[in-house]
Amino acid sequence: MKVVIPGGTGQVGTILRRALTASGHEVVVLTRRPSRAGDVRWDGRNPGPWAEELNGSDVVINLAGRSVSCRYTEDNLREMMDSRVDSARVVGEAIAAARRPPRVWFQMSTATIYAHRHDVPNDERTGVIGGDEPGVPGYWAFSVDIARRWEQAQQDATTPDTRKIALRSAMVMSPDRGGVFDVLLWLARLGLGGPVAGGAQYISWIHDQDFVRAIEFLIDREDLAGAVNLAAPGPLPQRAFMRTLRTSWGMPVGLPATKWMAGIGAFALRTDTELLLKSRRVVPGRLMESGFAFDYQRWQHAAPDLVRRVRQR
Repeated sequence: MKVVIPGGTGQVGTILRRALTASGHEVVVLTRRPSRAGDVRWDGRNPGPWAEELNGSDVVINLAGRSVSCRYTEDNLREMMDSRVDSARVVGEAIAAARRPPRVWFQMSTATIYAHRHDVPNDERTGVIGGDEPGVPGYWAFSVDIARRWEQAQQDATTPDTRKIALRSAMVMSPDRGGVFDVLLWLARLGLGGPVAGGAQYISWIHDQDFVRAIEFLIDREDLAGAVNLAAPGPLPQRAFMRTLRTSWGMPVGLPATKWMAGIGAFALRTDTELLLKSRRVVPGRLMESGFAFDYQRWQHAAPDLVRRVRQR
């Protein structure tokens, strides 16, 4: 099977490339800065010779987009939007022009599309799309708008012979350096991994091995299309999430942080408090209904495995 991964040099792309290559598949990564075998240059905005890689491929997994772990300045927000929408548009154009188009196109999206809430979880059928919920900073709506337009760019593409799936992914937890788990574990190891602003906000997550297995599952399920939540069935409040992580590492202390302290920390890490304070209570309704079995349903099982792999590293 030939898999093309536009924007596949980040954490998620590295996870997929490693796993799919190990399974014997041909993996081509489209990137602005090719550096290894299997890399092909593209700019994420314009047609080019890279489009020939999609012709005759089996699967396209578009992960392209500027990292959301940044200060939410006007320029960064614009780049976050444009890099996602432009890449989805040009990938759709390439698929539409292919003589032998891929059979499935995965478009990365985000669980952030759902509303900030604590009461009930969001699945694909009954989940509430965010953007106008009361009591949250108004600029949080921009992240939802990015997700909406990201998915819309895929929906608008005319690709009748290619099944389209929007991956509403929670945070992918892996032991790789630079990933979200690496940052959270670093905080826990320093004794800083306590409740943030009370810690009632939910964290949705998925173990890296389940993420790969879910992609493989969806490739084979030709009856599934549209939005799919990639998240473990057990989201939990931030205070419980970090307590489990500290216990797994063996750190007894986790200093709490108020909202203003979270703001200072986010500034120091060159990121935004939305990533810390928004409650993302997301569950994998369609995956579970379709018979997908998670190896790591609960964080109490996933965290020790990830810590063990970090120690081995």
